[in-house]
Amino acid sequence: MKKISLIIPCYNEEAVLQTTYNEIIKHLPDHYSYQFILVDDGSQDKTLKVMKDLAAQDARIKYLAFSRNFGKEAALLAGLEAAKKINSDAVIILDADLQDPPSLIPEMIDYYEQGYQHIYTKHRSRAGESKIKTFWALSFYKVYAFLTKNKSLAKGARDFCLLDRQAIDALLAVKDYKRFTKGLYNWIGFEKKCLEFDYVPRAKGTTKWSFKSLFRYASRGIKQFSSVYLWVTTLLMLLAFGLVVFDIVNGIIKQWDWLSLRIDGLMFFVFLALHTILKLLYDIRDQGLNRPIYLTKESNLDD
Repeated sequence: MKKISLIIPCYNEEAVLQTTYNEIIKHLPDHYSYQFILVDDGSQDKTLKVMKDLAAQDARIKYLAFSRNFGKEAALLAGLEAAKKINSDAVIILDADLQDPPSLIPEMIDYYEQGYQHIYTKHRSRAGESKIKTFWALSFYKVYAFLTKNKSLAKGARDFCLLDRQAIDALLAVKDYKRFTKGLYNWIGFEKKCLEFDYVPRAKGTTKWSFKSLFRYASRGIKQFSSVYLWVTTLLMLLAFGLVVFDIVNGIIKQWDWLSLRIDGLMFFVFLALHTILKLLYDIRDQGLNRPIYLTKESNLDD
C-alpha cells in the first residue's frame, strides 16, 4: 500500500490545529497509508502541546519543532525531508488554518493515480478576502511575471498541492539557502494538473503574515528567479551617460555650470549600483556560509 504524507507547517495555530486534523481525516481515501507531518515553526503559543496530544491519539502523526521561528519556507523543506526519511510515495502540503480545503484531497489523489506528478491549486475567486490583500497579491504576480524568467507561476497559486516522490526528490535537490517554493514548483517541471477553488477564510485566529514579512517573501521570490539586478546597474549606467551628454550639450549652448549637479547625480547612481551589488554579495555570502536552513529542538520522527 502506498504511503501519502500530509505536511502541515504551523506557526501559532493552537486554536485551529485540532479542528484541522478532524476535518482532514474525513477526506482521506481508504486505499492509502497516511502519515501526518506537523512542523512547528517556533510557535509562541501551545501549538507544540497540541501536536503532542494529537500524536498520543493517532500513531500516524509525526511532529518536529524548530528551535525558533525560521519561516514557512524552512517548514516546508523540513516537511519534505521528513517525508523522504519515512519513505513517502507522495506528499500533500496544506496550511493549518483550513484556508486550503481538505475536501479537495480525494480529487488530488485521483489525478495522482492518473499519472500527474504535481497537482497544485489556485484561487478561482478572491471574494471575501480584504481588498488590500487582494491588491498586493495580484500586484505581486504581475511584477513577478514581468521581472523573472519563471513566467508560468499561476496567479493565485497556493502552496496546497500534491507531489509525487520524483517531484519531492527534485525539490530536495535544490540547495538554495533562501528558498521560494512556489517558484521552485514551476522550475522543476513534471506533469502538472491545476485545481481551482474559491477563497476560504481562516477557520480560527488571525493571519501570521505581516506586510513586512509578505514584502520580504515577495522580494525573495523575485530575486531567486530574476536577473533584474543586472538591468538596474545597466539602466543606471545609461542614465549616468545620458546625464553627462546632457550636461555637455547644455554647457556648450547655454554656458551654464552644471558641475555640481552632475557630480551629485553621478554619485547617486554610483551608490545605488554599489548598494545593489552589495545586496547580491550578501545573499551569496549567506549561501556560502552553508548554515542549516532550520534547527530542530524536538521530534518524534524516530519513534
